[in-house]
Amino acid sequence: MATIKVGMADLKVCKAPDMVTTLGLGSCIGIAMYDPVLKIGGLAHIMLPDSKQMRNHSNIAKFADTGIEELMRQVLRAGANKRRLVAKIAGGAKMFEVSGVSAVGNVGQRNAMASKAKLKELGIPLLAEDTGLNYGRTVELYPATGEFYIKAVGKKLKII
Repeated sequence: MATIKVGMADLKVCKAPDMVTTLGLGSCIGIAMYDPVLKIGGLAHIMLPDSKQMRNHSNIAKFADTGIEELMRQVLRAGANKRRLVAKIAGGAKMFEVSGVSAVGNVGQRNAMASKAKLKELGIPLLAEDTGLNYGRTVELYPATGEFYIKAVGKKLKII
């Protein structure tokens, strides 16, 4: 079994028995998408909710709107069936306490909302999520079982 690492603003696809992982999800979101029959999955590490609000949006994996579309394209290209695709998400923490009403302080929540909206638009069911709160997460997707492991310092392993 190979472990495929996904960096920030990155995405990768794998087939069982391999797995994909990404480290250090703070306000970022890890989007796991997979076909439970063919055991093909992918993981995107998105940083921001909307590419249309940025001048430099050349890295499509950085944004929920473009990153989730590209993840779906690559999972389908690897052989997955669109009708069977399902998703799980984690991250979207509020990592910094910002006084007043600041867009910076709530980027995690906006990332989670944008991710859910994009999955809904694409017709991909969101089976489970572990988002919000104030701590970072490391996630692992095992396409063989569909298990999405969420690890956080000082917390028990969560499997969704």
